[in-house]
Amino acid sequence: MATLDTLAIARTLTDAGADPKLADAITAAVREAADHGDHVTPDQFKAGLAELDARIANAETRLTWRMLGIAGLVVAVLRLLG
Repeated sequence: MATLDTLAIARTLTDAGADPKLADAITAAVREAADHGDHVTPDQFKAGLAELDARIANAETRLTWRMLGIAGLVVAVLRLLG
């Protein structure tokens, strides 16, 4: 995992015109955020996205079959009535 370069962050902010105290505060907040919580790796993100795609495809398939079933029922009722 890459190391967070807080000095580079602070320099980027001050080079962009941020007050040095503000740049330090933002850098500290970024460092704290990076130190906490579970961070998703690119591979984990791709795996989660693939799982989501599979779930969506499954839902689309179920919905299509349900729609075809309803259409069949409508046709059957119309034939009975007609």
